[in-house]
Amino acid sequence: MAHVVVLGAGTGGMPAAYEAKAELGRKHEVTVINAAEYFQFVPSNPWVGVGWRKRKDITFNIEPALKKKKINFIAQMVTQIEPDKNRLTLENGESVDYDYLIVATGPKLAFHEIEGTGPIDGHTHSICTIDHAEKAHTGFKELLDNPGHTIIGAAQGASCFGPAYEYALTIDTALRKKKRRDKVPMTFVTSEPYIGHLGLGGVGDSKGMLEAEMRQRHISWITNAKVLKVEAGKMFVDEHDRHGNVIQNHELPFNYSMMLPAFKGVDAVAAMENLCNPRGFIKVDQYQRNPTYKNIYAVGVCIAIPPVEVTPVATGTPKTGYMIESMVTAAVHNIEHDLKGEEAEKLGTWSTICLADFGDTGAAFVAIPQIPPRNVTWAKKGKWVHLAKIAFEKYFIRKMKKGSSEPIYEKYVLKMMGIKRLK
Repeated sequence: MAHVVVLGAGTGGMPAAYEAKAELGRKHEVTVINAAEYFQFVPSNPWVGVGWRKRKDITFNIEPALKKKKINFIAQMVTQIEPDKNRLTLENGESVDYDYLIVATGPKLAFHEIEGTGPIDGHTHSICTIDHAEKAHTGFKELLDNPGHTIIGAAQGASCFGPAYEYALTIDTALRKKKRRDKVPMTFVTSEPYIGHLGLGGVGDSKGMLEAEMRQRHISWITNAKVLKVEAGKMFVDEHDRHGNVIQNHELPFNYSMMLPAFKGVDAVAAMENLCNPRGFIKVDQYQRNPTYKNIYAVGVCIAIPPVEVTPVATGTPKTGYMIESMVTAAVHNIEHDLKGEEAEKLGTWSTICLADFGDTGAAFVAIPQIPPRNVTWAKKGKWVHLAKIAFEKYFIRKMKKGSSEPIYEKYVLKMMGIKRLK
């Protein structure tokens, strides 16, 4: 009997646990370790930030859902990983041994890298967690009472740009519904070389599509932007040209700001030099396993992926939902091969399906694979995307509560569209 431990219970960890239990068989034990007792559907956080969702709408207790599938759950933070001993140390001092480890922790939010950013010790909000999004909503309500310049965007080194666009355009929609948009000038500040780059070199005509949306909504922007520091009510930004030279210094006053930070690996993972790159992200081969420790697999935001291209200001590569699920399927099947004494052979497609909601409309992107050159690139905009995002939220949360990684109807519907998890 093998013990498979999944570290993290987000959009990568929960599917990994369910799939491991289903594919590896009952005789093998699966344990999930997560710092929080609840699952949160992070893609809905922009809606939380304007009060369109509450915590209860997008979270649920993890243990009852896992228990139904006979999966163990430990609500503790891991403080140390000892890969030579196949052992994890928990915050309470206890230890957990494993035969295989799937790391799906998500990131550490690197607000500390830019003075004055972040919702705890800084002056900017975040929608990276449900706690942050709730605080962003409190700030949004204050903005309604005290309207003024609003700055939304993503700092240098950020790799997750989609939520910044979603939140900017959702705030625009929410303000218009409250008849307050005319009192709130908005600026989008991003390290991307152009609007719609998304850390991916663009997807289809994402540049033209998103620029048009921003113009239509009277949102100005600064690209190739490096945030130097943030003070109470003021952001200092250097704007660069395509060669990386500073062309303008901006001092931007604001009443409200939400800036997505750069990501790093979580502390326990980042401490392992042979496991990670200098940013603390786990190195993986094409089979989702670490080259040094072959029984450690990693999926999602915590893995090391180089930038798609060199940009004047640092940008990272996003790891999106379906891309992560394809990593999960590859990792689990390769563990299955190893248990049988076979060589790893399964490769994730790293395909992307993205539904970006703008509050009343939205944009859908399909990229196969996510990192160019691509076999398929597709982008469309319309109100149907807004409705599809709502439906997907309900569907994914239900799927996680029920304990299924990929229901059969999902698998075959996507297959008909030419979208598969494995190559």
